[in-house]
Amino acid sequence: MLTSDFDYNLPVERIAQKPAVPRDSSRLMIVDRDKKTMEHRIFRDIVNYLQPGDLLVSNNSKVFKARLFGELESADEDIDRDGKKDGSLILPRKVEIFLVRPMENTGVWQVLAKPGKRVRPGMRVRFASDFYCDVVVKKKEGDILVQFPISAEEVRTKANKYGHIPVPPYVKDEPHEIESYQTVYAKHEGSVAAPTAGFHFTPELIDILKQKGVEFTEVTLHVGLGTFLPVKSERIADHTMHSEWVDISPEAVEAINLARATGRRVIAIGTTTVRTLEGVASLAQFADGKLDAYSGDINIFIKPGFEFKIVDAMITNFHLPKSTLLMLVSAFAGDREHMLKCYQVAIDQGYRFYSFGDAMFIY
Repeated sequence: MLTSDFDYNLPVERIAQKPAVPRDSSRLMIVDRDKKTMEHRIFRDIVNYLQPGDLLVSNNSKVFKARLFGELESADEDIDRDGKKDGSLILPRKVEIFLVRPMENTGVWQVLAKPGKRVRPGMRVRFASDFYCDVVVKKKEGDILVQFPISAEEVRTKANKYGHIPVPPYVKDEPHEIESYQTVYAKHEGSVAAPTAGFHFTPELIDILKQKGVEFTEVTLHVGLGTFLPVKSERIADHTMHSEWVDISPEAVEAINLARATGRRVIAIGTTTVRTLEGVASLAQFADGKLDAYSGDINIFIKPGFEFKIVDAMITNFHLPKSTLLMLVSAFAGDREHMLKCYQVAIDQGYRFYSFGDAMFIY
């Protein structure tokens, strides 16, 4: 299967620049994957499509201000010399550092840099008088390892003080408040991009669903580098996914296993939740058909032909052409052509796309 099989043409005016107000007033496409039908509703109408006993699973990861703008303070002699005068480098130079994820060693982070050609091992990037990092390794793939002299928690604290909200590049209307790029149930800080399918939920809608008998539980997946990397290979089988850190607590495992044992639906809010549940289910400890509590990295690429073990239905947004997320929802819908048809209908009907856009419920 080719990456081009998941391409479609989206008019730029269909890209949402801000969330709906109120959030549950966004549009909702209801997709029945067996009957291959679709309906058009408002998101708060999802109450009518959920049943008492359904278990909604959300990703409670919280976004931090991962975009940092700094200046290069030092350089080795072999770095790119644009602007060189009289044998000396013109410094400082402006550079953007995007924090992706902390590594195992204290203070070491995986980052992206823009412009990347200016950044070399041995250089220091200073963001404020009390906040800087040193470049340690630059990989061929484009990502970079830097060393902060402080812990990951302290890095996030300072990033929230000096940094900027990591809204996607297709969102041109700035600035946004951090609250506009968080779900109402965000708890555990660590994502560089929001689990956006959860944007449509309000505290009031959650209360209505609970009163109906719908149950809720939470998992954590900190969204990282894979969200920003396009599929460059011609064959999707050749694409490599980056690892993501997830956590499923014993309480969440108990709720999910009980729902499955009693024949109730497990409904994932967003592709990040799907990757968490199915990623952990793909590990060896799922051999008995039950999830176990897990905290650590997973690496899963869900594409057509994938056998889903946990998720019965999902809520998701409308995703970019040729993206791994569009491949995931096509796999869940069971029919790539029908999913692309749904996308075309959404375009024709004036749906809003991407992070701040409208939603789809596939069941």
